[in-house]
Parts: sequence; structure tokens; C-alpha cells
Amino acid sequence: MARKRKGTPIHGWLAIDKPLGLSSAQVVGKVRWLLNAAKVGHGGTLDPLATGVLPIALGEATKTVSYVMDGSKTYRWRLRWGQATTTLDREGEITETSDIRPDRAVIEAVLGRFEGAIEQIPPAFSAIKVDGERAYDLARAGEEVELKSRIVHIESMRLVDLPDADHAVFETVAGKGTYIRSLARDIAQALGTCGHVAELRRIACGPFTEQNAISLETLEELGHGPGPRTFLLPIETALDDIPALALTESEARRLQSGCPVSVLHVAARHPQTRFAAGTMCRAMDGKRMVALARIESGEIRPVRVLNLTNEQGVDDVDHA
Repeated sequence: MARKRKGTPIHGWLAIDKPLGLSSAQVVGKVRWLLNAAKVGHGGTLDPLATGVLPIALGEATKTVSYVMDGSKTYRWRLRWGQATTTLDREGEITETSDIRPDRAVIEAVLGRFEGAIEQIPPAFSAIKVDGERAYDLARAGEEVELKSRIVHIESMRLVDLPDADHAVFETVAGKGTYIRSLARDIAQALGTCGHVAELRRIACGPFTEQNAISLETLEELGHGPGPRTFLLPIETALDDIPALALTESEARRLQSGCPVSVLHVAARHPQTRFAAGTMCRAMDGKRMVALARIESGEIRPVRVLNLTNEQGVDDVDHA
């Protein structure tokens, strides 16, 4: 028999504006404590030296985390020219210096090389595992860490500002697995100099943005009462690009019990919808999402079943 989780069952997403100095895991722990939430996770790690949008999944929303992790993310970041560091950010020790300070024209001339599918070597100080150990643990222990290059996707690279000769501010929209610290290193090298990330802020993570984010301080001020619920976003927020299918109550019960539903019956009620094999969809019973499902062999098959209790997708709990 499964052990019952302690805490309040809360289902949905919070976009937290992560402060400087806290790890993503520390933010998760803080949110769990502030809300007394039974189940909490996050969608996309931010380093302690980074700030910005950190999506926090609560309850059944944790079943949709992978869709946020796989989505694009937008970063506003500052590159410090002329200093390379061990960690590729301002936390590390300086390993190399250069007097070369590129101007706007030469910077913009190389940015096209860093768009699209590019090859990138992750930082030695990263969470990637090497023979079962985290790369940053090996690097901190003084071991030489060699990570293999991999292909990442950069949707756009834009030079935003040159506040002074030593710094450049960029805005980057990147796909899963991209390291901005590696990007800073590689751009500097392409310009015949060296550099590191001086500041990093994530301004969007999939559908979560600065506009719908809340600070930990505000969350703490709202306390353990119903106040934080005003910032709670529906589970479907993470699935905004996945089509929704309206099911009957009996079809929803069948899907939620793990059984498939015939596409023909549903298609008859959705004459404008294409039901291509392999399509992921949100199976809905009214406003209540019952499952993430995939269309296969003429059936709608559940991939992740959601156990929600009402049409809002959030349990009605008395916090008084």
C-alpha cells in the first residue's frame, strides 16, 4: 500500500521569479514549506547565480514537467569581455585575460553562427553526469573534466546593448540543453578574445513569463492562506500547444481508468479536427483535464492520467 503524502494536495503551476543565490532545489523546498504542498517539482533548472522565471509544478502538474523542460527558454544575459573563468561565469577563478574588446559591428557579424542547430561543449561545472558522478563535483575536486560536444538549438541571438567597453548584453531564445555559459565562451573565442557570463536572467520558460511570475517574498507575505491561489496557473498552462479533445463523461472515465477510447466516436463530434497517428492531446471532461493522451491505431490512449477532483483542476481545500 502506497504511503500517503503529507501536506495539502494543490494542483497547478506557479511561476516563481527566482532570486540570486538560491538553487532551484532550494526554491522548490521554500514553496513546499510556504504552501504546505504535498508534491512539488520544477520545470528547468537555474543556477544559483541566475535569476528569473522558474516554473514550479504542484501536485498533478508534476506529470507535465517534461513539456516545459523540452520547450524554448528566453534569456537576457551580460557577457564580460577579456576574462575567462573556470566556471564560465563570475563565480570562477580567472584563467585567461585579453585586451580585445569587440565593437557592435563585429559582434553582430558573428551572431548568425550561433543560431539554428549548433555544436556546443557543456561547461565542466555542470550537472551532467560523467561515469555516474556530477561533472561539477569532479571539477570542484580538481579533476580534469572532458565533456563531449552535443547539438543544441538556438532560435535567435540578439545583441541588446553595449553598456561599456567591457560588457555586452544579449537576448537568446534557446532550446533544451543549451548552456548560456558555453555560448558566452564560444562567442568570445569567435571574436578573438575571451569572456564569461557576468549576469544571467531567464525572462521566459515556455509559456511562463516575467509577467505571470511571483517573487518568493510576495508568496511569503501571502502566507499559508488562500492568497497564493490567486497566482496558481492551470495544469494546461504547460500544454498550450497541445490540442484539447472534449470527451463525454463515460469516455473520460474510461480513459482515466487506463483504457483507450475509439477515435471514431470522438472524431464524429470534431469534424474540423485532424486525428493523425502520433498526435498528443489533452483529454478534457468539461474544464477538467483527465489525461495526456496519444492517438495510435485508431484509438485515443492515455499517456499520463491526471487525478483531479473538480472542473477547476484544483482541489477545493479549506486553508482556514
